[in-house]
This record gives sequence, structure tokens and C-alpha cells, in this order.
Amino acid sequence: MTELRPSTLADLDPRVAVPSYDRAAVGVGVVHLGVGGFHRAHQALYLDDVLASGDLGWGVCGVGLLPGDARVRDAVAAQDGLYTLVTTAPDGSEAVRVVGSLVRYLFAPDDPEAVLEVLAAPSTRIVSLTVTEGGYGVDDATGAFDPQDALTLADLAGAGTPGLAPGSALGFLAEGLRRRRAAGVVPFTVMSCDNIQGNGHVARTALTSFVRASDPALADWIAAEVAFPSSMVDRITPVPTPAVAADLAERRGVEDVWPVRSESFRQWVLEDRFTAGRPDLAAVGVQVVEDVEPFERMKLRLLNAGHQAVGHLGLLAGWTWVHDVCSDPTFRGVLRRYWEEEAVPTLGEVPGTDLGAYCDSLVARFSSEAVRDTLDRQVVDASDRIPKFLLPVVRDRLAAGGSVEVAALVIAAWGVRLERAAAGLEDAAPDRRHPALLEAVAGEAASPGALLRLRPVFGDLGDELRLVEPYLRARAALVDRGARAVLAEVAAGATP
Repeated sequence: MTELRPSTLADLDPRVAVPSYDRAAVGVGVVHLGVGGFHRAHQALYLDDVLASGDLGWGVCGVGLLPGDARVRDAVAAQDGLYTLVTTAPDGSEAVRVVGSLVRYLFAPDDPEAVLEVLAAPSTRIVSLTVTEGGYGVDDATGAFDPQDALTLADLAGAGTPGLAPGSALGFLAEGLRRRRAAGVVPFTVMSCDNIQGNGHVARTALTSFVRASDPALADWIAAEVAFPSSMVDRITPVPTPAVAADLAERRGVEDVWPVRSESFRQWVLEDRFTAGRPDLAAVGVQVVEDVEPFERMKLRLLNAGHQAVGHLGLLAGWTWVHDVCSDPTFRGVLRRYWEEEAVPTLGEVPGTDLGAYCDSLVARFSSEAVRDTLDRQVVDASDRIPKFLLPVVRDRLAAGGSVEVAALVIAAWGVRLERAAAGLEDAAPDRRHPALLEAVAGEAASPGALLRLRPVFGDLGDELRLVEPYLRARAALVDRGARAVLAEVAAGATP
């Protein structure tokens, strides 16, 4: 057994790829807020490829903001930022690689000033974010800045207080840019890598609105000078479990305190808009384009909305794993109906993409047992994910006069599961709107469609009979006949 350390890389199993560059010579060019499994399997890997090409100015300084990030701090300290990425293909073949692009890590509650110093440093040219779909505080229904998280609200309440350090992502971005402006340093690019359509525009709205509350002049400068490229990111990456580390130790002899496992597929489509330059990402497989929107719309409405269907319907039908649901011919029929009849007609042309082949690839990816992705992971923060992934399809279909039967079925499955959670029959998935969701479904019996009238989630869709009616039919069918029977009917072409 070999502990993963910089000094032991040469001792690892030869089947484990290791960094080919001198990590001691790497400089920090990217600061990343929110170093989770996805960032480590995706953006950090692309930057590892950049470093391997010989461009050593693009190392990553990770920043943790939340109490749970203390675990990441400790893991980074134990292994000098190294970790093992295990990727599995649909056929079960596996590749194992040590990633070295994370060369520094700061846990903001320990030393917020150190975070601000690296943000203000001229060498920092990009600040990237994976802070979840709900981390921007922009209302899905109105597009207005309406933060709910405690860290952002605390920063807003204390804005302008001398000596008060920020605690939120927006607070750190604002103060870092304020210092750069005061020093005459070119602003860094703010690069969102979260699953939000128009994530660059959302990040811009969030940051400028946050700053405008206390410093309108700085907000104007950010709006005029800072680039907020939109991006589409894709790689299925389950939350790492102890089983990943145990399997890595058994099969490769590597003792790693924070390995990550993902599928072999990866994609990154990125808008070519940067304030202070960027690495040659195209050379390492990133699709650098002028317009990301068609790609992100495709991914959010097919893959991410597909995961919502898999999660809510699969759990209600008694499944546990994504691959089990998607290996079932009946469920695949339901998923195909959603894609072909409802989602794909809203997409338009996606440059260089065969949408039918893309859907075929999603079936293969979702069905991969090797990835071992749980349904529970798909339904976390559903009140943020459904409005961003599924409801845009509903709105576009209704605007075009089309049906939304399968989308309504997914929403109904979510509602039934919430009702079961309220009754103590199953555990509720983590969701920042949990109390409001339970209060809404509590009114379903007396006032059918109450969930759809939760405006922070559905906006005005609760008034739209062309959604309300199929939702109520689907809810009644799920309650009366059970999820598996309804899925069989829908797969056969029936209306729920």
C-alpha cells in the first residue's frame, strides 16, 4: 500500500498516471470557490492537462467557504493537494490518474484575509465557481437578486463595516475586485461552472446587485470591466464515498484520503470572453465558442432534467440506483417520451450536434453500473433544480401550444414524495425551501394544485391550466395506481 504524497508518486502502480510537470514551478492563475467532487473531476482535470502541456501559470487555489469544507482543507494538507481520479466507461473499463493542478487551498473561515490577498493578486486571472444552482440568489421566476442563504445575507447586512471580513462567495468576489480596482489591477474573470442556463449572466446579475447595495460606483465598474463567460459543463460525478477509497486501495494499492470517481465522458463548452486572458483550453478539449446558449440549453433540458425524471420517478417506484432505473425498458420509454415529445422540440439547432445521438449517449451513460450514481443525489435541492432544468421546457412547450404530460408527471412524482415525507413515510431530500414545500403539499387535499402555486418555485405556472390539469391527473394516477403501473402506461404512449 502506498500513501499518496508528492514523494511517493514514483512508487505508485504503473497503471496510475501521475503529473508529468514540476508542481513546484506551478503558479496560481485560477482561484476556485467550492472545491467539490465535480470540480475535481472536471475543471481541475482540464487545467491539469494545461499544466502538462507546459503552461505552468494556471494552477488552482481552491477556496472553501462552508463549515463542511474543513474536511477538504485537511485532505489537501495531508496530500499537498494531490488526489486520484477514477473514471469508468459504460463498458466498465477504468482509468486511474493522479491530478496535481490544485496547488493551494484556503479555508476562508480560518483566514479570510489570505483569500482576499490571493483574489487581489495580479497573477490571479480567473475566479471560477461551483457553488450549486441555488448559490447565486437570483430568483428563477423574476430574474431578480433575492438571496436567501445566511452567508450572503450576513455580508449584505454588514456591508461597509470597517474591518468586517466577508463570508459568502459574492462577498469575497466583491472585496477582491474592490481591491484590484483600487490598486489599478486588471479585474479577474468570474467564470461560473454551475448548472444554470446563462450562468454567466446569472453570476453577473448576482454580483453587481450584491455590490450595488453598498457601493454603486464599484458595481458600475464591475458591470463595465469584468467578464462573466457562460459555460456548459458535463460529467456525471457521484458524491465520493468510502467505497471509492477502499476500491482504489484494493485494486491499485493507492491510499488516498479523498479520491473521486466519475464517468469517462466529459464536456466543457465555454464562451470566449475573458478579462485578463486564459489558458489554451481548446488545446485540451474544451469547446471554446462565441455562443454557449444552444449547448447549455441542450444539456440542462436533456441531461439535467432527465436526471430529475430519473430521480423523482425512480425513487417513487422503489429504485435506488440511476443505472437500475435506466436499464429498465419501461422507464427508458418514459425518458424517451420526455426527450422526443417535449424537450427536443424546444431546443432548436445545436451546432455540430445530432440530438438523437446525444439522447442515445445519455441512455448509455445513465445505464452505466460502474458509475454507481444514486437517485438520492439527483433530487437534492429540487426546488432549485426543477425551475432551472424542467420548467423552461414547460414554459416553451406551453408557449408553442404543446403538451407537457411527462414533465407534469415528474413534478407530480416530486409532489407525492413530498407528501410522503410530510407524513413521515420517507426521508425528505435536502432542500433550502423544505418548510415551504411541506406547507404547500399539505394543502393538496383541500386545494388541488397547491404545490404549483408556490411562486418562488413555479412563478405564474400555477395559474396555467395546461400544466395544472395534467399535474392533477398524474398525481391522482400515481396515488391510485402506483408509480410502476403509471410508468408502464406512459411508456406505452398513454396519458397519465
